Amino acid sequence: MKAVFLDATTLGNDVDLTPIEQVAGGIVKHAATAPGEVLERIRGFDTVLVNKVVLTRAHIERCPELKTIAVVATGLNNVDLKAAKDHGVRVLNVTNYGRSTVAQHTMALMLALATRLLDYDRDVRAGRWGKSDMFCLMDHPILELEGRTLGIIGYGDLGQGVAERAKTFGMKILLGARPGQPAGETDGYPRIPLDELLPQVDVLSLHCLLTDETRNLIGARELQMMKPDALLINTSRGGLVDEQALADALRNGVIGGAGFDVLTEEPPQNGNPLLADGIPNLIVTPHSAWASREARQRIVEITAHNLASVS
Repeated sequence: MKAVFLDATTLGNDVDLTPIEQVAGGIVKHAATAPGEVLERIRGFDTVLVNKVVLTRAHIERCPELKTIAVVATGLNNVDLKAAKDHGVRVLNVTNYGRSTVAQHTMALMLALATRLLDYDRDVRAGRWGKSDMFCLMDHPILELEGRTLGIIGYGDLGQGVAERAKTFGMKILLGARPGQPAGETDGYPRIPLDELLPQVDVLSLHCLLTDETRNLIGARELQMMKPDALLINTSRGGLVDEQALADALRNGVIGGAGFDVLTEEPPQNGNPLLADGIPNLIVTPHSAWASREARQRIVEITAHNLASVS
């Protein structure tokens, strides 16, 4: 096996790549690779490891020695899968590595929004508590999660992890049927159509992949169907939610708050509606829900296993 890793720094500098190196017999590592550098860097290699670098049909067609593409992530939208299939190139990805850390981050966003944690912290730091005429501040309404309904769209490994944790908070769990997905029941949780789900939930958490069917799954219409104090959490993929519609909904009190770890453009070099000033009860984190060291090391180990299975 002759392997090259095009964007090794996307896994951080604190993980051990030895498991992959042992399987591959060593790897050539590039910290990052610009689009114009891809073809030159993959020529002559039968195995290419990538996280976010895009591999197009042109890259695949011009490298007949390429046999395996190992994506060190779950999403495969950066690889032309049709071209890979046409040319007999195996595409491997990593699943079930981030259940604990992503579920933890999801719950952290949910709890911070429900308790208005950041708002109260800002008030304290601005001196408002010290000037209060009583022992506490109660300016921001707090949502108690026990007894509330959590809607989950995307009940794979991550959605299941969130359901487990939310259940310990005493929340009722409902699952949303994605477009083309039948209603029914899974793990004792009802799965109902989106239009039925949205008016019932106090918190909606997204854990599905971005596809043509799920793009802008939650838009202005869907937001209007939600409760005015409902929370929307997205630790899955940018593009699942119409970001301008969400920014407008938060400003106008259509829903109560939102916590996002993902945006349509990452990094958001051209701005984003959710990064504008004056949006109430919104938390945006920099696609960091997956990034515990433990989870990133699991990616390395699963990738090594994937490569060993096809070598």
